[in-house]
Amino acid sequence: MNSDAAATHQPGAAPLAEVAGSFLRLGLTSFGGPVAHLGYFRETFVGRRSWLDDREYADLVALCQMLPGPASSQVGMGLGLRRAGLPGLAAAWVSFTLPSAILLTLFALGLSAFGDLGDAGWLLGLKAAAVAVVAGAVQSMAKTLTPDARRASIAAAALILMLVIPNSMVPTALVQIAAIVLGGVLGLMWLKRPDKIRKEKESPGSKVGSRGARRLGIASLIAFAALLFGLPALTAATGDATIRLIDIFYRAGALVFGGGHVVLPLLEAELVPTGLVDHDTFLAGYGAAQAVPGPLFTFAAFLGASMTTGPAGILGAGIALLAIFLPAGLLVVGILPFWERLRAWEPATAALTGVNAAVVGLLGAALYDPVFVEGITSPATLALAVAAFVAGTMWKAPAWATVIGAGVLGWLLL
Repeated sequence: MNSDAAATHQPGAAPLAEVAGSFLRLGLTSFGGPVAHLGYFRETFVGRRSWLDDREYADLVALCQMLPGPASSQVGMGLGLRRAGLPGLAAAWVSFTLPSAILLTLFALGLSAFGDLGDAGWLLGLKAAAVAVVAGAVQSMAKTLTPDARRASIAAAALILMLVIPNSMVPTALVQIAAIVLGGVLGLMWLKRPDKIRKEKESPGSKVGSRGARRLGIASLIAFAALLFGLPALTAATGDATIRLIDIFYRAGALVFGGGHVVLPLLEAELVPTGLVDHDTFLAGYGAAQAVPGPLFTFAAFLGASMTTGPAGILGAGIALLAIFLPAGLLVVGILPFWERLRAWEPATAALTGVNAAVVGLLGAALYDPVFVEGITSPATLALAVAAFVAGTMWKAPAWATVIGAGVLGWLLL
């Protein structure tokens, strides 16, 4: 790596501004849920900005898929941390999260002024665009990460595993973890000496894997556990409404695998029976969360603003939002420095090669369900998705332009 490239990894004003600007654009245009977000991230930071390559990106995705919390937001935090240290992590999270959080907070404050968004043409267009973005990401990653029969077979095995095991039998998050573990085991068995698998090492200017970062990582993991076990005890001891609100959303972010859709029943069980949020309000907010860009976990901002007791409004939205994303940030800071070192260990390299192939399979399965299933609801939406795919992959249109264009066409035609 040359000196200029190394310098871009050091925390500073220019990289920080780059992180904030890039993620703000994504926060304003990334519709389609966590799988689509991974496609947008790949197109932006691997394909266009070259912050990292496909292998590094797949490693980061695999790590975040194995952690509890919002995987796509954790990938974004990891990208910001790699690029500009802790300020970069904060900038990535704020920029990617704030647009949808503001929209959902405003929606909570003026709920009666909005109607049903489910059949809005612009929303149908945005979902179709998400199909195109994810399909492009799967295609590009498959070329790099599954170029031979063995790695393609690992990807196929992961895809089949995801598609044949129904949610009613095993939660999707557990199947995802099983697929990643399977990819790692097959990598160790089949890919002990894979061709062109390079050893990873820390970038000369990177602070992610430094000794100081590892010490900070240990402190972050301790803080994660202390809050997880301490907040319920503190709530029981004090009965304070603010601490209770923090506890509810922190536990939701710390204990749930699989993203926003999986956290729904936990939050509903915590908030609706206790009367903290009205049932109809809960469902209306969840529907609105499907119509905004960015992470679905920003649904927490809507719920915090809608609380019937304790902190509510803008204050409640801010507390709930910070609490539900805090575990994700602590885990990324805590684990990523050790993950960087693990990737440099030769047996781990073979396992990660298999994991990378499995990630392609996971994205391929998610391309079908939920992205294609929810995004393609008519011949017109299929036509729009095909047009968006060609625009992005062949004409190299940026993802944000494709998404906005699809939304406009959906509003006009659907």
